[in-house]
Amino acid sequence: MATRFNRRQFTLAAAALSSAAAPAAESTPYRGALDGLDGKVSLPAFDPVHWTMQRYANAPMALTYKPGNKRATEAWQKKLRAKVLELVGGFPKDKTPLQPVTLEVRDFPAYRREKFVIQTQPGVAQLGYLLTPKNAQGPLATMICVPGHGRGVDDIVGIDDKGRDRTDKAGYQHDFAIQVVEAGMAAVAVEPMAFGCRRDERSAKRGLGNSACQPVAGAALLLGETMVGWRAYDVVRTIDWIESRKELDAARVGLMGISGGGTVTSFATALEPRIKVAMISGYLNTFKDSIVAMSHCIDNYVPGILNWCENYDVASLIAPRPLYVESGDRDPIFPVAASKSAFAHVKQVYTALGVPDAVQHEVFEGDHFFHGGAGIPFLAKHLKA
Repeated sequence: MATRFNRRQFTLAAAALSSAAAPAAESTPYRGALDGLDGKVSLPAFDPVHWTMQRYANAPMALTYKPGNKRATEAWQKKLRAKVLELVGGFPKDKTPLQPVTLEVRDFPAYRREKFVIQTQPGVAQLGYLLTPKNAQGPLATMICVPGHGRGVDDIVGIDDKGRDRTDKAGYQHDFAIQVVEAGMAAVAVEPMAFGCRRDERSAKRGLGNSACQPVAGAALLLGETMVGWRAYDVVRTIDWIESRKELDAARVGLMGISGGGTVTSFATALEPRIKVAMISGYLNTFKDSIVAMSHCIDNYVPGILNWCENYDVASLIAPRPLYVESGDRDPIFPVAASKSAFAHVKQVYTALGVPDAVQHEVFEGDHFFHGGAGIPFLAKHLKA
């Protein structure tokens, strides 16, 4: 009995035979609805990053630095500092009691490590580690250490992803809080909001390396505030805690961080005069070439800041206090050419204030990681550790 085909089956069979007989053609991946229509439309007009770059070119930046004498430069800093504080959402008017609690104390061959908790705002707890060198005479020069994106503060104090001690300084942050204590200073390593133990349950379930920046920083924007402001204020409260510790010298406090920790370092040092020296690793750049040009975490964004200034203007508010900047020559998210350009702007301000040597920039071979080769000695020197 002959097999009967309906029209649909016949069409499919014919198509299969035709495909088998014809030589395989190289196919161009489908990219979207405008494939092959280059001559009929302007493709750049469909590129929103291209459009935002055009918008950047016309951004007011009304308070970007214009070279002047020392008096004019100091007046500019005062005006911009107030504006930056406003843009990040301001700081609380009243300080909540710190309510410090020591959770654990451990001794290591070269240092002592204390795990502690403080309250930075009502209902907001911050975890930290205090590392102090063995046999050092206090009160000690102290560096506040802020990690970048990753597992949080564990990643800079020698704790691996199983909660075990490590000695190999692994990861892109290379346990830089331990490097600080090895240089004779105390290190206060703090857990940034939305990392490590400071995450919501849903974010924590996704694993140690997943941050809660997306819901938390987004909520900050809805409230008219920013994650940058919240994390900078955590640094302010950390200094308040340092002032309560007799083994630490609150008159010799510095701040350092890489990547997202570099963001915190730049803004917090710009706004908090008690910070005497700073080190920005893997962050100083231009908004144009990094934050605007490519995808970054939502915690980097400060609404309206391009109406007033660029990234390097914020860092320039650190002057005349000593500042060390380091950049990898192959950093894919903070391009080195833009880092060099940004540093040149910062250098102008230090020069106008009469301290051109108080700011330094090291470009090392590598990508996006903490280097610290000359940076940590720079910090120790200026804090007289």
